[in-house]
Amino acid sequence: MTWFRQYIAPFLIVLVFLVALLAVSSRIFLPNDMAAPAPIEEVDAVSWDSPTANALASLLTVDEQTFSRSVYLFASTGV
Repeated sequence: MTWFRQYIAPFLIVLVFLVALLAVSSRIFLPNDMAAPAPIEEVDAVSWDSPTANALASLLTVDEQTFSRSVYLFASTGV
């Protein structure tokens, strides 16, 4: 186990550092429009429509049949 702490772990740390350094340094060779940060757009929460939000909304809706089944389940448990 000492060989892992002395040889492998430091090598992995240096390797991760070098990969990160390479990724950051490579931005110099990108075209000017790609080297800039991505533009930020305002998102209107009222008009925002996503499948996840629609799926959650459909899960939260309760119709009469679902409500009667849930009441029946709690009635049989004595809660």
